Amino acid sequence: MRWRLLWLLSAAAGCCCWGPAAGKTLRGGFASAAARREPWRPVARFQFHGDHALLCVRIKNIAVAVAKAARLHLFQAQEWQKLEDSIQDHSCTEKFSKAQLTMTVNHTEQNLTVSQIPYPETWYVFYVDKFTCEENYSESEDIQFEMVLLNPDAEGNPLDHFSAGESGLHEFFFLLVLAYFLSACIYAQSLWQTIRKRGPMHGVLKVLTIALLLQAGSAFANYLHFSSYSRDGIGAPFMGSLAELCDIVSQIQMLYLLLSLCMGWTIGRMKKSHGRPLQWDSSPTSTGIAVVVVVTQSFLLIWEQFEDTNHHSYHLHHGLASGLLIGLRVCLALSLAAGLYQIITVERSTLKREFYTTFAKACILWFLCHPCLATIAVIFREYQREKIITIGVILCQCISMVILYRLFLSHSLYWEVSSLSSVTLPLTVSSGHKNRHHF
Repeated sequence: MRWRLLWLLSAAAGCCCWGPAAGKTLRGGFASAAARREPWRPVARFQFHGDHALLCVRIKNIAVAVAKAARLHLFQAQEWQKLEDSIQDHSCTEKFSKAQLTMTVNHTEQNLTVSQIPYPETWYVFYVDKFTCEENYSESEDIQFEMVLLNPDAEGNPLDHFSAGESGLHEFFFLLVLAYFLSACIYAQSLWQTIRKRGPMHGVLKVLTIALLLQAGSAFANYLHFSSYSRDGIGAPFMGSLAELCDIVSQIQMLYLLLSLCMGWTIGRMKKSHGRPLQWDSSPTSTGIAVVVVVTQSFLLIWEQFEDTNHHSYHLHHGLASGLLIGLRVCLALSLAAGLYQIITVERSTLKREFYTTFAKACILWFLCHPCLATIAVIFREYQREKIITIGVILCQCISMVILYRLFLSHSLYWEVSSLSSVTLPLTVSSGHKNRHHF
């Protein structure tokens, strides 16, 4: 019953990540009504770098664009923020006149070179026409367009669809998928044989393996998305959504696994005398605590997806939901560390203390890597933050999983701690295995 509820919560959180991707090849229509209603809302944003970045615009109904005196205004993000925060009250026309670059849309295809950028930074692209800042407005046809934003590649040619904040992620996911593939070739058969034996840690190993497969699936989907993105600037939105779905389900599974294990040991220690072994409390107490935390994280993950619709497994934490997720992970790490510390201080067996200490390190690494990296990323430039958080969190969580696998498969630690079999650790199989060792 607990696992059915877990999968239901995972699916609820994951379904909200299905949506369109914000690619760097944009298609649509420039609408005068929308520009008048929200003149300060950019039609695109992109992190340019190098000396030969390019903005390419193709227009279908050029006569309408000329009649409207359509223009594109480009602002550096910092300069635009200064205008927004300025005490001086600028009119609509005055604000747009301060743009760093302007393109008059009067040809079927036009290019605008963005050069002399000292370091990568975000640029905003605004659509403006003769109706944007005027009170008088008459209904008119939208201007159908295709906009391509490009950075220079290694040879200096403007052919790279990736913004400065995304550069390198394609190569990273390729190496990550390659590492997963090689690891599977080496360890998959022996791990499968261990799981098939249905030993006392069968449940833990099965859930941990499912979470690992979901992480690998997320990495592969991200690689496919970025591979397509590198060719057309749009990518594969379905793959991007699938990557987020796999990551969310994996995060929820790992949360329930780690929390259930730790709460089982802690509650067992509180209720049993020190002379008896730690036992998994089958009462609703520990299960209820784990489910409440999982529900809370699922709700925050859904909320975060609504706040940021771009395909990012690890968001940059500008919204309230992202901040609350960070706070939840910090609280979980501290509470689990405190509970495990109480167990370690009263444990007499050296091997068991080492087991719990190693488990605590894996838990803390899993929960605190994201908050710590998000905090560290603040001191870096904006274009570096997403890569630091994404690459750092994935590597830290992979290390945490490796630690857990070594812990539960170790013949020196695991078999000593699990010598009492299923009465010793939670999430194990039935009592029929209590007095058997499985090698």
